[in-house]
Amino acid sequence: MAAGRRAPRTGLLELRGPGGQWLRVLLTLAEDVLGVSPADGPGPGPEAPAAQLNGGEPGSAAPEALANIRRTVRVVKQDVGGLGISIKGGRENKMPILISKIFKGLAADQTEALYVGDAILAVNGTDLSEATHDEAVQALKKTGKEVILEVKYMKEISPYFKNSSAGATVSWDPSPAAQQKRSSPVLPPRELRESRSVPLKMCYVSRKCLPADPEHRYLEVCSADGRVALFLRAKDEATAQSWLGAIQANAAALLPRVKEELRAQLAGAGTVAGRDVKHVGWLTEQLPSAGTRNLLAVLTEKELLLYGSLPQSRDALGKPTHSYPLIATRLVHSGPAKGSALYEAERSFALRAGGRLGVQTHLFSLESPRELALWTRLLVDGTHGAAELAQEVSAACTWKGQDCTLTVHIDKGFTISTSEPGLSRTILLQQPFEKLQMSSDDGTKMLYLDFGGPEGEIQLDLHSCPKTIVFIIHSFLSAKVTRLGLLA
Repeated sequence: MAAGRRAPRTGLLELRGPGGQWLRVLLTLAEDVLGVSPADGPGPGPEAPAAQLNGGEPGSAAPEALANIRRTVRVVKQDVGGLGISIKGGRENKMPILISKIFKGLAADQTEALYVGDAILAVNGTDLSEATHDEAVQALKKTGKEVILEVKYMKEISPYFKNSSAGATVSWDPSPAAQQKRSSPVLPPRELRESRSVPLKMCYVSRKCLPADPEHRYLEVCSADGRVALFLRAKDEATAQSWLGAIQANAAALLPRVKEELRAQLAGAGTVAGRDVKHVGWLTEQLPSAGTRNLLAVLTEKELLLYGSLPQSRDALGKPTHSYPLIATRLVHSGPAKGSALYEAERSFALRAGGRLGVQTHLFSLESPRELALWTRLLVDGTHGAAELAQEVSAACTWKGQDCTLTVHIDKGFTISTSEPGLSRTILLQQPFEKLQMSSDDGTKMLYLDFGGPEGEIQLDLHSCPKTIVFIIHSFLSAKVTRLGLLA
């Protein structure tokens, strides 16, 4: 095994097929791809006996797709019975160390990941590929309660257990015949007939599955482009959660590469300024119709961009489903949502974005409290950063029947000015943020500002929804408070 590369994780789950039929499959989790291959027999639900799952009886066959794939299996010893396996072979027999029997109900059997015919390549990091039988026995006896086995299913050893001599030679490398059979498994009609794979780069993985999952065994995995979707069922909640964590970890390791690719696309489009990619991740949005949809969120220095799938080109990157300037976006809720049965137990946050046509409100949920905390902090910090980058915004308005320009600067405050063609700008009013005592709006077009001066309340007609300016004022104020080291 190459240095720095982990052996793929494998395990048996069920895949929901057409018509709701559950098919038993073998999952293989590598560093950048999740593979699913057909497996014979019933799925790993309560109705499937353990011996069918892990080859508990001598001579029982492992799934075809396991042949000659190096795997890592964690075994936790019981107080009685040790590992619960018998081994044969060894260097003196010109054989690898092979599992010849798995005792039902004991530690190895409970993993549901070991098979009669598995060659033990290493135990807790100790190489057994050239070990004698006695050396392997001693290495296994010296292990503690937790044992990490690196194994490979040797399909070619079946005759050895039935009628071959101990001097038979078994190759460590997969034969062309074995490779050919593995890529073209023979399955009964209506079952999964070929292997599938989901690239882990920005794949969507979740346990928030519909229909309802009373036993908490479901797991959904979807490729970033939405073309490959797997709806899986594990044997229990702990197994589903374990696979979720493992897939998320591998996908997270690929995130830096995704950011670099998106940055390169932005740079190629000539939009480098203010478009550095800060974070990328999946959000689940609650729709007004009570349904949900998954959106890929790309957070830049100035914007929150939402896509239906991972943009694969500059053109796709430039056409998000939604685009919200951070400076005009407010995080108004973060934590367990209220008033919604679907989201009552979820981790969610709400955003309000101001635009010329009004305010848009979005409710998003995430898979874990950690993700919620990360997005909350990134959005708050992003809003402050966008305010510091922008420094100043201006909007046309009417004050006292005169066409004017309202300028809001993060340091200089508020300026209302007017200018005639060919003439310099005339400042009608200028006030710092510190003087602002009250601000409000009518939600339609009027903005009200009160600086406590003799002019009283200032009424500005912005000719469109004032929420954009209101949210920007809030962002400037929040950024100024954060400068002071206070929590905005």
